[in-house]
Amino acid sequence: MKKDIKIPDVKDVHVAVVQEQHPEYKTQDWNAYIINNSDKDLETVLIVSQGYSEKKMTPPMRHTLAKLPARSYAKIEYLQEKVLELNNEFKITFFEGNQMYDKSYLFRKNTINLKALQTVPLMQLKGVLVK
Repeated sequence: MKKDIKIPDVKDVHVAVVQEQHPEYKTQDWNAYIINNSDKDLETVLIVSQGYSEKKMTPPMRHTLAKLPARSYAKIEYLQEKVLELNNEFKITFFEGNQMYDKSYLFRKNTINLKALQTVPLMQLKGVLVK
């Protein structure tokens, strides 16, 4: 039965971690975003994120978006500084039409930092991007 399930490769959907100023507290916060850089809407987007290392593990965080329109992005979650010292994985499952897609995005420990910033598509902000 498993061999009959076909899950195609994910293209043009990314996860980025961007450093932004918090409007109320005026702090520089790291926030994770999902980016839909395709021409099609994503439906029923399920995201499970977790930080881990050999000795530590955060509890899994679950997020749902009913729809992520084409050429748009949405905030997933705030990342505390301590979590950046861990591997941070985002497992994303979504539907495009009637087809299910699934992909894991991994930010290795300590790779989310100011030296790794690059321009993030659609957002016109600097961040760390995993394709």
